[in-house]
Amino acid sequence: MKTSRLILSVLLFHLFCAFTVAGAVPADIRLQRKATEAERDTALVNNFARQGFSVLSKPDLVQAYIDSAMLICEKKNLEIPSLLHLLKAEYHYSTGDFRTASEEASEALKKSAASGDLKVLARTNIFLGKYYHLTKFYKESLEYYDNSIEISRKEKLKGMIPKVLLAKASVFRSIGDLSGYSRNLQAAIDEAFAEGDSVLAADGYSKLGTLYCGEFDTSAVRDFRKADSLLKKSVLISRATGDLYRTGYSLANTGWNFYLEKMYDSALYYYEKSLKTSLPGKNYSGAANSLGNIGTIYRDLGEPAKAIRYYSKAIEQGEQGNDVYNLRWIYEDMSKLYLLEHDTSNAFRSYVLYKKYNDIYITGENTKGLEDAKLRYETDTRNKEVELLSLRLKTNRVLNYGLAVLIIMIVVIGLLLLRSARLKDKRRISEMNRQISEITQANLRQQMNPHFIFNTLNSIQYYMYQHDKLATNNYLTKFSNLMRKVLDNSRHTYVPLSDDLGALKLYLELECIRFKEKFEFKINVDEEIDPLMYKVPTMLIQPYVENSINHGLVPMEGKGFVEIDIKLKQDHLLCSIEDNGIGREASRERNGRKESVHNSLGTEIAASRLDLVNALYGSSLKTIYTDLKNGKGEAVGTRVEIHIPIIS
Repeated sequence: MKTSRLILSVLLFHLFCAFTVAGAVPADIRLQRKATEAERDTALVNNFARQGFSVLSKPDLVQAYIDSAMLICEKKNLEIPSLLHLLKAEYHYSTGDFRTASEEASEALKKSAASGDLKVLARTNIFLGKYYHLTKFYKESLEYYDNSIEISRKEKLKGMIPKVLLAKASVFRSIGDLSGYSRNLQAAIDEAFAEGDSVLAADGYSKLGTLYCGEFDTSAVRDFRKADSLLKKSVLISRATGDLYRTGYSLANTGWNFYLEKMYDSALYYYEKSLKTSLPGKNYSGAANSLGNIGTIYRDLGEPAKAIRYYSKAIEQGEQGNDVYNLRWIYEDMSKLYLLEHDTSNAFRSYVLYKKYNDIYITGENTKGLEDAKLRYETDTRNKEVELLSLRLKTNRVLNYGLAVLIIMIVVIGLLLLRSARLKDKRRISEMNRQISEITQANLRQQMNPHFIFNTLNSIQYYMYQHDKLATNNYLTKFSNLMRKVLDNSRHTYVPLSDDLGALKLYLELECIRFKEKFEFKINVDEEIDPLMYKVPTMLIQPYVENSINHGLVPMEGKGFVEIDIKLKQDHLLCSIEDNGIGREASRERNGRKESVHNSLGTEIAASRLDLVNALYGSSLKTIYTDLKNGKGEAVGTRVEIHIPIIS
């Protein structure tokens, strides 16, 4: 209601201005007064723009200020000032119209540079840095941020540099450069204190403390003492400035810092203090996080009743705030607690809820990734169009040198444009084919996951019906670890060989349990292969191993053996899967007519994915089946050789 009144007041005032602007100018006003009136009108337009910046969180009100300023420009035939272009850029950015936002920012950059309005120029560079960070053009983003810092230092503009350094730090975080991230955070803190900006200093301390707390990799940059000192500084400043959100966030991270050191009493103390700010402020996400971590602490202390009570409170807060991120790990930790208590029923129920929220989270991340990719593509296309337009304008200036030069240049330009158009079409077709191949591979992976999970769930169900709690617990633990790896791997088209083999090993262990130690297995990796450096298509090997087990080893009498051997060749990795089973011919006879109409879904999908890899990289990789026989011509197993492209 309050916002509606504000909009109405602004519109009435602007309507009055419009009538004033539209009125007839008295005939006796002198010519020199026209310039003064134009300056006054421009000042009024800039005032409306400044008012718009003060209410950026209210798009409707911002639109009202923009409309009023534009009305004056149209009625008075004024050139739109750079500050108004920048406001329009911020407005379109907040409403998701990123293309228009970048166009308005480009106008603001050009006009502020031409007029010498360096404050607007610095602010526009900040906006473009933010825009290119969003579109993942990180190099361009850092260049615009550096331009803003340079202008701000030269013109001694207060309030700019600490904010820009924090923004630069977020770019380094996005590209995984932790050294650049921490360096810019420290620089932002120093600049904030130099300018007397306690709020930005607290933000910098909080982010830097969270980094040393082990935000990215616990073993890489974790430093308990640094994290504790920095987070406490953030809390002290945030309390003094009345920033409840930052206070609660830093207290919670302090609790996590102590938890990682197994100092549970201190961790509980800081999480409880964090709740005193997040609960009254209805910060559902912060409250859910703190309550969930308190539950985990009590779980680790061997107090399951308290742990369940806090987990339940955390779930209430998470559901109120629709906090999918926290809900998924809370349910996962609850499942682990129930497993420790041998309550397999509740463990399974909690795991199902974890899976539900985790799927929602992954779907959201994938959707955001597609939107980011679309935005990046549009931005890249627009940049190329601008570059091409700039080239044409430069070429047109040359035409003024004379008729002879004109004729020559027309021919040259025609050839250049034709070549440019052909290259652009080729790039566009190539990119489209690549995107189609990537999407098709993603779809095939999604087909494979349910097929693989189904058989494993059957075994879990079997043990539960047998009331074998120990076997169920063991199987469920391995299964949950495998599912985590499968879910992590399925988010990527290619994963490190070590990750794929880790999931494969877990799968084989589960199958050994499932088939009562019916077979043994061995995985060999060539010493020349670095499993962390080389990447393979996700879940490509597993279907062939599954085929060997189900169709070769399970039907045979006696104990079976399957060996997976990976070697480095000149242009590919050779994965050999060899078993001592009954052989393909015997398997076909055993299955009868069903084999002719039903191929293994997993291997069929894997073969399709290998065909896509060949199409994507122009390779001729393949799968070779070999029937192994002894000296008497009897089947003694099967060997499958998969040629996998080298991706590093």
